[in-house]
Order: sequence, then structure tokens, then C-alpha cells
Amino acid sequence: MLTVNSIAGVRQQIQSWRQQGRSIAFVPTMGYLHAGHLSLVEQAKLQADKVVVSIFVNPMQFGPNEDFDRYPRTLNEDSAKLQGVDADLLFAPPVEEVYPLGHSAATRVEVPGVSEGLCAEKRPGHFTGVATVVAKLFNIVQPDMALFGEKDYQQLQVIRRMVADLCFAIEIIGVPIVREFDGLAMSSRNSYLNDAERNIAPQLYQVLKQTADTLAKGARDYIRLEQAGLADLKTAGFEPEYFAIRQAELLTAPHEDAAKLVILAAAKLGQTRLIDNLELSL
Repeated sequence: MLTVNSIAGVRQQIQSWRQQGRSIAFVPTMGYLHAGHLSLVEQAKLQADKVVVSIFVNPMQFGPNEDFDRYPRTLNEDSAKLQGVDADLLFAPPVEEVYPLGHSAATRVEVPGVSEGLCAEKRPGHFTGVATVVAKLFNIVQPDMALFGEKDYQQLQVIRRMVADLCFAIEIIGVPIVREFDGLAMSSRNSYLNDAERNIAPQLYQVLKQTADTLAKGARDYIRLEQAGLADLKTAGFEPEYFAIRQAELLTAPHEDAAKLVILAAAKLGQTRLIDNLELSL
């Protein structure tokens, strides 16, 4: 596996592969890799000749009271994991390579509609940071396809809308959530949980499943179901931020005849913020 830290280095290698007629898949990450990330790489290997993975902790998507400084940087361990799943190139740029004038002075990409509400309520500016850095990485790597985990469901819809609106010739592939044995969605932030919190955490998924079961049985009082979900999370020991039922692609409030829904939730356990979601077809 090649490791490159500069934009020029990535472009040189991509150009060489293009001249050989190779297709390219891209997996952007912030590092601290777990099995969920590696599943994206394994899926990418099935889709393209070459797989590029980026590791970049993006300062633009962190708010002033969030965990940018303490977000784990484990480049050596991550590199070993990527070699284990046969990634072809790791792009691990320093911040000044991506934002040479500083991220506060950088041009921004905003995606209206799907980037509003839900996670954006507590994280203003977050999806602008995500859309901006992903657009930059797409222009650097210029892949045929890019793979993202479905755990960050709103983020995935933001990126899909951005790709459509800005006419990127890139296929966006969503990869299903990888879960721990007890249902907890794999996340880099799970390591912040203490033992007591880790025992509670799987109940987030259980509440999502209970709501999905109720919907599958014909319930359509979405507001009541959302309120019940919030109450169940509080009873379990969470501090919920939202529990929402939305139409799957647009993330708008569902009408009674909606055929494809997604249930989304964000909640804190202690200082750790967890998100999860569950799609269902009616």
C-alpha cells in the first residue's frame, strides 16, 4: 500500500492508474478505523480495480465545543489495518495541505434542505464542513465511485445531493451499518463510553427496532411514535437530542402513504454522542 501526504502525490498516482485503464474507488475517513470502516474498503475492492482511502480529521466540521483536539489520531494502527484489507493508497494529508489558508478562510460548500434539522440542530455548520471537505477530496482523487457508511445517514444524503447538484461524475454507494454483537452501531466514539454507558448504549438500536415494528404493524401516528421513542431513550438513561421518523431520501416529514422511511436518533451517554438509524419499507 502506498502512503501519500500531498495532493500532488495523489494526483500523480491516480494519473498513472488512469493511463492503465484502472477504475478507482474512494473511501474518505477520519481515521481511528474499526470494522465498519474496513467493510467499506472490502466493498470497494469488489467494485473497482484500485481503492484509495483518506484519513483526515477535518477541523471545519467540528464546532467550538466539540472533540476535534481529543479525536483519536492512530495513523500507524490505521495503516496496518488498511494493509490487512489490501487498500492500494492511503492519502493522509496534514491540515495545511487541505486548507493552505486555514479552514476559516476556505471556500465553503452548502447543501440546503437535507443538511437542515436533525444533527444540524446541535451541530451548526457541521454539514457545511463535511460537504466542503468531501468536495475537495473528490476533486483531488477524482474517483469513479465513493463509499460511505449508512450510520451517518444524514451525511450520506447531503453528499448525494451535493454530487447531483454539482454534477460530480461519481457514483455514491451507501454501505449498511456494521454492528457489535449486541446491536450497537460501530463508531469511533464508542471508545469514549465507560463500562456502565457501554451496557446502556445498545438500547438505542432496540428503541429504533421497536418503533420500526410498530410502524410495520400499521401505526402511522408519527408524532406520537417520536415522542414515545424520546421517552424510552430517557428512561434507558440517554439524553436524547432527537428521535425522528422521516422519508428516506429527502429527510422530510412523512405523509401517511410514504413507502420508504428512516428512523433516526441521536443521544448522549455521559459526554459521548451516539447516532443510529434504521430504514424500513412499508
